[in-house]
Amino acid sequence: MQKSVFLFLLASLAGFSVSGCSNMMTDNDAQPEPAEPAAAEKSAEVQAITATESEIEVDYAEFEPETLYLLMAAEIAAQRGHYDVTLANYSEAARQSRDPGVIERAMKIAQSLNANNAQRQLASLWLEVDPDSLQAHRAAAIQNVKQNKLPAALGHMEQILDRGGDADFDSLAALGASLPEPDREKLLKLYRELEERHPNNQEIQYSIALLLKITGDPEAALDKLEPLLKETPEFQPALVLKGDLLYQIGKEKEALNHLLRNTRRYPDNRQMGTLYGRMLISEDELRAAQDEFDRLMQRFPDAPGLQLSHALVALENGETETAREDLAQLIEQGQRTDDAHYYLGRIEDQAGNVDAAITHYEQVEKGQHFLPALARLSTLKAKTGRLEEARQTLQTLRENNPGEAQSLWLLEVNLLLDANNPEEALNVANEALKAYPGNARILYARAMLLDSRGELEAAERDLRTIIELQPDNAVALNALGYILATRTERLDEARNLIEKALRIEPENPAILDSMGWVLFQQGEIDQALTYLRRAYEDFPDPEVAAHLGEALWVNGQRDQAKMIWRESMDSHDDIEVIQETIERLDVESSE
Repeated sequence: MQKSVFLFLLASLAGFSVSGCSNMMTDNDAQPEPAEPAAAEKSAEVQAITATESEIEVDYAEFEPETLYLLMAAEIAAQRGHYDVTLANYSEAARQSRDPGVIERAMKIAQSLNANNAQRQLASLWLEVDPDSLQAHRAAAIQNVKQNKLPAALGHMEQILDRGGDADFDSLAALGASLPEPDREKLLKLYRELEERHPNNQEIQYSIALLLKITGDPEAALDKLEPLLKETPEFQPALVLKGDLLYQIGKEKEALNHLLRNTRRYPDNRQMGTLYGRMLISEDELRAAQDEFDRLMQRFPDAPGLQLSHALVALENGETETAREDLAQLIEQGQRTDDAHYYLGRIEDQAGNVDAAITHYEQVEKGQHFLPALARLSTLKAKTGRLEEARQTLQTLRENNPGEAQSLWLLEVNLLLDANNPEEALNVANEALKAYPGNARILYARAMLLDSRGELEAAERDLRTIIELQPDNAVALNALGYILATRTERLDEARNLIEKALRIEPENPAILDSMGWVLFQQGEIDQALTYLRRAYEDFPDPEVAAHLGEALWVNGQRDQAKMIWRESMDSHDDIEVIQETIERLDVESSE
C-alpha cells in the first residue's frame, strides 16, 4: 500500500484532523469532543486518549507505512474504547519511529492507563532519542520511585535541575512517608549528598527538613528550616511545615499563632489554612475551626474536602442545619457522596428519624464509612423487625465482595448479639470460621460467646489459637488473663498473660483494669488500687467502677467506694454489674 493511501485513510477518520509536522498532541492540548451518550461518563484520562478535535501534527514523510498503519489502528481502537490496543500500537509506533512526538503521545496514554511497564520502556526509549528531555527524565524518575530505585530517581531529578527545570524534589521527599524506615534513612542520606552538590537549592533544603520530620526528628527538621526561612521568609511550603513541626514537638500555642499569622498573610494557601483548621479541631477550638473552614470555603468554593470539614465541625458545634445544608450540597454536586450520606444518616439517626437514616446509610457504597454505615443500617433494620432482610443483605454483600467477607461475617455475628440471639450468633461464627479458620477477630468473637455460655475450655482454646497466630495480640492476652482471673483459680497464669498484654499496650484502660483485678484477687490491694484508679480515670465504665469500688470497700475506704458506684450508676443505664457487687458485699446492711 502506498503512503498516499495511508494519508487518505488517516485523514478521513472521524474527527482525526491532520495538519502536517512531526509532533503528536499532548494531554494539555486535548479538547474532548461533544459527548456521545456514554462519553459523559469517561474519565479525564480516557477523554485525553479519545480527544478527536485536536491538532495532531504529523509529518508523514518521516514515517514508514507500517508506522502509519499502527497510528491509524491505535486511533480507531481508541474510538472503540479498546485502550489497551491503542497503547500497544502507539508503543510499537514509538519504538519503530523513534519520533519524540509519538513517544510523548504514547507516554501520555500509558500514564492515563497506569501502565507502569509501558511507561518504563517508553521512558528509556525517550531518553535514548532525546537525552535532554525534561519530560523523559521526569517520567523515568517516577518509575524509579515506584520500583524503589531511589538513587536512580534522584539522578533523573538532578538531570532536570541541571537543565533548568523544576525537579520537584519535595514530592519525592513526601513519598518517604510511605517507605519502610530503612529506606527513609537511605533517602535522607541521598538528599544530604544532593545538597552538597547544590548547596543553595531551597527545595532540596526544604525536602531534607521534610524527611527529618518523616524519620522522627522534628527538632532537627525545625533547625533545618530556620536558616531557610531567614533567607526566604516568604517560602510558603516551609512556613506550613514549620507550623506542623511546632505542634508536633508540643508547642501548640506557638504553632497556632504562627499559622494564624501566616494564613492571613497568604490567604490563598489552602494547605496552610486546612492545617490551621485541623489544628484548631485538635485543640478543641471548634468555633474558631468552623470560622476558618468557612473562610476557606468562600475562597475555594469548588473544594469538596473543605465543605465536608466545615460540615463536620458545624456538627460538633451543634449547628445541625448548617451541617445538613453542606452535606446535601455535596450530594447535589456529586462530591464526597459516601461521606455525605454517612453523616446525614447519623444526623437522622440521632434525631430518631429511622427511615431517613436507613435511606442515607443504604447509599454509602464504598470508602472508610462503608462498614460503619452497614453496621448501623443492619441494626436499625433489625430494630424495626427486618432482621432477616439485614442478614440477607450481609450475605449478598459477602458473595459480591469477597475482600470484605471476613468483616461482613463479623457484622452478622454482632448484629445477632445485639438482637439478643446468641445461639444463632454462635452458629454464624462457627460457619464463618469454616471459611476463615485463622481470622483473629471472628475467633475472638466466638471466644466471648463461648465464655458467656460458661464454656471455658472452648473459649480458652480460641483465645490461645489467636495468641499462637499473633503472640503480641494484647486484646487476646488480656481477655484470656481476665477470664482465668475471674473464672478459675489460675491467678499466676492469668497475671502473666495480663502483664504481657500491659507491656504491649501500657495505657490501655481495659488491661489496666484486668491487672488491678488480678492483683486484688491475689490480695495485693494497694497495688491493685493504683491500676484500677488509672483505668477508671481513662474509662469510667460500670465494670471498672465495680472493681475499683470493691477494692476500696475491702480496703476500708467505704465512702469512696459508694461515691464511685453512685457516680457510675448516675452516668450509665447498664448498671447490673455494680448492683451485683453491692448485693454480694451486702453494702446496704453495713450502712
